Amino acid sequence: MPNASLPECPCYTPAPPTQLDLDFADLATIDLSKACTPEGCAELAPQLRDALRTNGFVYAINHGYTQAQRDRVFDIANVPFTAVPPEQTKMYTTDSEKVGHYAGFKQRGYWASDFHFHSTIAEAILVHCDVTKHLHPQALRSFLPELDRFARHNYFNILRPILRLIALSLELPEETLVEKHTFDGQSETLSTYARTEEEEEEKSKNVWIKGHTDIGSVTIIWSQPVGGLQILSPDGEWRWVRHIDNSVFHVTSTGHPYWDMINFLTGGFYKPTIHRVVQPPHDQRACDRLGVFCFAMADDDARLSALAQSPVLQRLGIERQWSELEAPLAGTWRKERTMSYGRIALKRGLEKNTEEEVVQGIVVKHYN
Repeated sequence: MPNASLPECPCYTPAPPTQLDLDFADLATIDLSKACTPEGCAELAPQLRDALRTNGFVYAINHGYTQAQRDRVFDIANVPFTAVPPEQTKMYTTDSEKVGHYAGFKQRGYWASDFHFHSTIAEAILVHCDVTKHLHPQALRSFLPELDRFARHNYFNILRPILRLIALSLELPEETLVEKHTFDGQSETLSTYARTEEEEEEKSKNVWIKGHTDIGSVTIIWSQPVGGLQILSPDGEWRWVRHIDNSVFHVTSTGHPYWDMINFLTGGFYKPTIHRVVQPPHDQRACDRLGVFCFAMADDDARLSALAQSPVLQRLGIERQWSELEAPLAGTWRKERTMSYGRIALKRGLEKNTEEEVVQGIVVKHYN
């Protein structure tokens, strides 16, 4: 029953989960309710470490949101794609290729899918964690207080515990990474709406978003039932990510040598996860796919140099891409990655089925 104190919002009804026997990735589950005590953190830190150094995705449960709260978020996430006239979306569109940050709507076809084809499958709207930072379409404005609460929940109840566990896994003070990721930093909430069209599927070879690593430190994906998300497993096989009600996926790393913020900060100990989105399973082909994500990034003034004081890194060694003085600020890396992603022609990589671009002297790889 809807809360009478909240603005009315049409109910979003998701499709049922797939019934197909797919090749699902075997992912660990982290109970975040244990992260509120030193004993619980001591138990979770090695679990998270082992999970992030293998598959790189983990399920997080008991994160403080009820199923009803989660459902309300998806109701709101659907508003920009159902209640905002197309002519208005153009008024709230930012050209990230020019300004170096994401905000507002991304039209179908903005990001390239491969060398010659710009995907028209997904639309997106991005909201900064500070919901007052940008203008929003009229249909979304009454929901901004709830979006603010949602952003704060992601930060304080999911991201910060995860960052503390990562710090503990490196035998560092638990606030080491939290201090580099403040709430007023550059984190963003993203809602995407994807649909399938036969002609587009043929051009994109059923791949909606090709294999890539995320720009930031941690990605929080709110689980939804329509399949499509896949991760590149350590054995080189693409595997599906299973839906679990009211859970989130935490994305940081696998054993693949590609470079983004958490990899820089941990000296290669944790590496970014290669993942992609493909056409849903056969029994969900006719379903639209609504996604809700939170991309956490280090503060713009945080330097992306390895945490060399970590006893773990001192024992195992540090993979350096820059010297301490040459390491860029997180804001510089974010802006350059944002301006180039899906907007520049990539070169064919040396590895099979890869494409490459160079950012700040670092080769960034994409799986085609």
